[in-house]
Amino acid sequence: MAIEGIRILLVEDEAIIAMMAEDMLEELGCDIVATATALPEALKVVETIPFDLALLDINLNGVDSSPVAETLRARGRPFIFTTGYGSAGRAPAYSDVPLVTKPYRSTDLADAIRRALGD
Repeated sequence: MAIEGIRILLVEDEAIIAMMAEDMLEELGCDIVATATALPEALKVVETIPFDLALLDINLNGVDSSPVAETLRARGRPFIFTTGYGSAGRAPAYSDVPLVTKPYRSTDLADAIRRALGD
């Protein structure tokens, strides 16, 4: 499956990590439609901006991003969890959601995008 043109919502609280992810995703041919850095902002963006897939940091400034994951799942929107802490931070209810650990590698992002979109 080609991932060029996939519209991505990036939810990441660390500016440097967000910039690196944006660069990698753009190199893969994805379009970053929005970047949210905090839970309230992410919840608003999920409701207002069209996107194909979300990259969702598990921990946003010390706040669990599960409310965003719940909203995405309820709306049938695919998403990928991202974390610097490995799979330990992912709730068991989301064990089926692809997980990419930081620092990102573009091959890991591409593979996770394909898995999240059902390829």
